[in-house]
Amino acid sequence: MTIRNISTRELLAGANEEKSGDILAGIAATSEEKRMAAKETLGNLTLEHLKEEPVISRDQDEITAFIEDKLDRVAYEKIKDWTVRELREFILADSKDGAGVAAIRWGLTGEMVSAVTKLMSNMDLIYASKKLRVVAKANTTLGEPGVLGSRLQPNHPTDSVEGILATIYEGVSYGVGDAVIGINPAYDTADIVARLLDTTADLIEKLALPTQNCVLSHITTQIKALKNGARAGLIFQSIAGTQKGNEAFGIDLDILHEASDLAQKAQLNKGGQFMYFETGQGSELSSSSHNDADQLTLEARCYAYARHFNPFLVNDVVGFIGPEYLADGRQMIRAGLEDHFMGKLLGLPMGIDACYTNHMEADQNDLENLTVLLTAGGVNYFMGVPMGDDVMLSYQTTSFHDIASLRELMSLKAAPEFDRWLTEHGLSDNGRLTDKAGDAGYIRDLATRS
Repeated sequence: MTIRNISTRELLAGANEEKSGDILAGIAATSEEKRMAAKETLGNLTLEHLKEEPVISRDQDEITAFIEDKLDRVAYEKIKDWTVRELREFILADSKDGAGVAAIRWGLTGEMVSAVTKLMSNMDLIYASKKLRVVAKANTTLGEPGVLGSRLQPNHPTDSVEGILATIYEGVSYGVGDAVIGINPAYDTADIVARLLDTTADLIEKLALPTQNCVLSHITTQIKALKNGARAGLIFQSIAGTQKGNEAFGIDLDILHEASDLAQKAQLNKGGQFMYFETGQGSELSSSSHNDADQLTLEARCYAYARHFNPFLVNDVVGFIGPEYLADGRQMIRAGLEDHFMGKLLGLPMGIDACYTNHMEADQNDLENLTVLLTAGGVNYFMGVPMGDDVMLSYQTTSFHDIASLRELMSLKAAPEFDRWLTEHGLSDNGRLTDKAGDAGYIRDLATRS
């Protein structure tokens, strides 16, 4: 079966692995035969073709224009005549340190990265991701070999400081929090954001804890809080792969530049990387801003422009949006592996929120399978939530215990600065938790004595 006279956008959608979001949008392949024909045709396209025919034209979308204008022309000239199939072979054959990929990645667009991802098996995605390490530095260092980081996510349904602090005490006692102590606030106001930022900043200072804080409110609220004197280690924002998708989030490139410039001037942490982005396949469709493009391609476009803001953290919230976009555990696992690979290919320090909502056809085993596969592929960090059940956002994700188990299973440690702190305070011995693990009172007492 051959495919003729269809656009690149249609071809990319047809070649995607089955996703309920693409089916909902009416753009998915209607049979495996058609899917394989689309993959075959896509593999023969040149990278130049994909650059010249993006899924949204530059005159309709500032994200397309931004990605094109920022493209490394020297790197692009080296690869523009390659087919997608040749790019796949190059990535898989590259050296263990990914030096060859590093030399060309700034010549890649989101459409190119999406296309090559569609030709890869799950094993391909893990194998390639493993060698595409991206090291990021704030007050801690993530992405180095032997390191698995974690975001301590102490959410509370009423933004109770006492409840948030109790969760932080417990999480730190399990060795969680080296990526960030990041709170999703129940209420998005500058006063509440400032209170949560200053509370966590005070605790970090009292414990002399090598990490950074962040409150995941809207970026304009954070900017206001910071201008009023609040202390943050990172600035956060959810992003989409289209201009209309970002408008639905209440942002544009000018706002991201304003936040990045503010962070640079304030020097929020010691390492010099200040931004934190979250993404997720299907977000554009949920706001009717997908422009008939498939969710994987739009996710790749998120990464293609996010990298120009030099983020410390990028987090793909893989199963959070729900079964309309990823129907079950199989689709969730595939999407998590895809997104991790695409982000790393484009040079981003990728973490994954391996998660699912309670109305998906997914369960704890699916979540754990994904975390093991991602850890094997060198993921930078996961979430850390008490018992894996977020009481404010009402979804299932990775727990404090999961982080400890994955580190022990794969002979990994926390970020080196954080691991030294754990060792100095008797919480870790050569990367393994001691019998103090889980003793929230121990951390509370350390903070009280300081």
